[in-house]
Amino acid sequence: MKPALLAAPLLLVSASAAARRLYQLNDKSDYANCRAAPTTDSPVVRQYKAGDTFGIECQVSGMRVFDYAIWDKTSDGCYLTDYYVDTGAPSAYVADYCLYDGPDPGPAVDDYRYRDQCDEVDPWNYYICQCVSFVAQRINERQRIYFTNAFGGSRWGDAGTWADAARNTTGVRVDRTPRPGCIAQHRRSALGHVAWVHSVCHANRSVTVEQYNVVPHQYSSETVPWDAFDYYIHLDHKH
Repeated sequence: MKPALLAAPLLLVSASAAARRLYQLNDKSDYANCRAAPTTDSPVVRQYKAGDTFGIECQVSGMRVFDYAIWDKTSDGCYLTDYYVDTGAPSAYVADYCLYDGPDPGPAVDDYRYRDQCDEVDPWNYYICQCVSFVAQRINERQRIYFTNAFGGSRWGDAGTWADAARNTTGVRVDRTPRPGCIAQHRRSALGHVAWVHSVCHANRSVTVEQYNVVPHQYSSETVPWDAFDYYIHLDHKH
């Protein structure tokens, strides 16, 4: 696992369901391109100009634009970087996540979207194909919490420091009891490890986790005893 990147603090607000309303561009530009995918190199579908209104159907994490990783899927079916949109909540989700909506941990499947870009930097300021990057995607997509390396004003850093960062973040609980959709963490290696908890068996006190980079740069899933991990981090405790 690579050491984590340094992260600048961001204004972070919990996601909430968006009201049925129309949005406009902010004052950062007179126009903005709405694209076929949440990347700046995808085709332009249409262009919004100052004064144009549009709805936001859902939001997704994508290519970072001026330190903004959120993209808005507009009512025209294209993706517009949130950097140019006046949502009233900078760097926070205001609508449902485009890929997943629900309280359970979702399917156990390798849907990591950056597997072909290993060692580059993801939208959440982690190195791609590392365990922290995979779990960051899970948090953003499955919990609809805008999690980055600077979540809650703390530097989360390497996997081994996540429990400490969580304890310093308001509304996040750290304990030794897993539940589906929380984060498992241990410090048995130099940089530690984090994994996404998919399911929990109370009868034999085992936990099934999804993870990246146990096998270098690859996805894996395994069932292990509860105490195979030091702590369990519950980001949605008060979100």
